Amino acid sequence: MSEFHRYRPDQPAPEAIVVKLYHSGPEIRGYVRKIAAAAEDDTIFPGEEMEPEKAFRLAREHSEGEAPIYVELTEGVRWQENWGQLL
Repeated sequence: MSEFHRYRPDQPAPEAIVVKLYHSGPEIRGYVRKIAAAAEDDTIFPGEEMEPEKAFRLAREHSEGEAPIYVELTEGVRWQENWGQLL
């Protein structure tokens, strides 16, 4: 089971991956971004919203097993156990 860290703006370091989950109508959608150095803009992968499972899969691919993966839950989105473990 995959482990993810709860996102806090003051925590992620450059190269960390963030999955942001939000409501789009009645569905939960997400997008993935890579935290950049302070002087640069974050990288967003791919630029479209996707289902949470697909967003987590994309995040794991981009972390290559090395970069930590954080999850940002927007208002009203609750963590679901089938996504993995949120630390």
